[in-house]
Amino acid sequence: MKLGRNDPCPCGSGEKYKRCCMDSMSKQRADIIDELTQITAMNVNLSIDELNVVAQHKAAEYNHRPNDDFCGLSPAQMSNWLYASFGELENVTLCVPEDLSACPVMRYLSLILEEAMQHDGSFKATSKGNLPTKLVKQSSALLSEFNVSQFEIELSISEFAGSNEDKFNALHYARVLAELAGIIYRRSGRYHVKKTAQKQYQKQGIQAFFLPMLEAAIKQYNWGYFDNFSDDIDVQPFWLFMLWRLQSHSDVGKLAAETAIAFPALLAQCSNDEYCSSHDLLEMMISSRFIARFLQFWGFVTVDPRRYIDGKRVPRKVKIQPLLSHTFEFAL
Repeated sequence: MKLGRNDPCPCGSGEKYKRCCMDSMSKQRADIIDELTQITAMNVNLSIDELNVVAQHKAAEYNHRPNDDFCGLSPAQMSNWLYASFGELENVTLCVPEDLSACPVMRYLSLILEEAMQHDGSFKATSKGNLPTKLVKQSSALLSEFNVSQFEIELSISEFAGSNEDKFNALHYARVLAELAGIIYRRSGRYHVKKTAQKQYQKQGIQAFFLPMLEAAIKQYNWGYFDNFSDDIDVQPFWLFMLWRLQSHSDVGKLAAETAIAFPALLAQCSNDEYCSSHDLLEMMISSRFIARFLQFWGFVTVDPRRYIDGKRVPRKVKIQPLLSHTFEFAL
């Protein structure tokens, strides 16, 4: 059902939608039109060209004005974070950390590349097209070296260990990213490392692939791949806004609330039912797709998976890892 201007806002504030989380761009256009109406009333001799200049100036002014709904970002800054290419993001610098030992994705990639380089650039896949058992065992053995290991008590259901690739989500994720990034490919029952990637690895080491793998994770990978949430609800475009906010307060609940206010259309896609509110559903999706199976797979954060301790529900907090601040430097 389409949300009307006078309907209650889905954020639960009790205000009408038009006075609360209505699309910020609509409010901006209305404000600009109001100002232009006042200007033309006071300057009746303005030509069309002069009025166009005034309109452009006012639009630019509004676009660069901090917006409370965006936690102080301007619409122009938000637009850049949503739509700019990976290499043209403003007010954030992406760096390649010198030490990637705490990054599961890159450690798994290193094992894949090493196995291929020892066999003239390729190795045999399983009959199902998965990574061989040898690599799965080597990757599982790395778990104790990652910060997430403190929460991985039951290894039979771990994301970071498994008896084969089908039961080892973090490794499967890394392999898929390597293919999306154009580092490896499968042909004739074997995994091959591209010749250019082999040369890069020999000259620069695993650091050569950190940003290409990260870009593949953000721009190409399907974040809903491992879960049963609706594919129509997509939190992926908002990754940088969410990362910026999470880095500032580490609170998953607060992050979900901020995301709902900044992008009310996203919240409107999360339907209430008798078991789960739209806010709860959005928070669960952010926890699963953004935090657990993006940030944790990369070693950027850790989060205690327990929702209840001694029968009491605990706030969902993440622990920011050094790798995150070494990778993303915000200038805001």
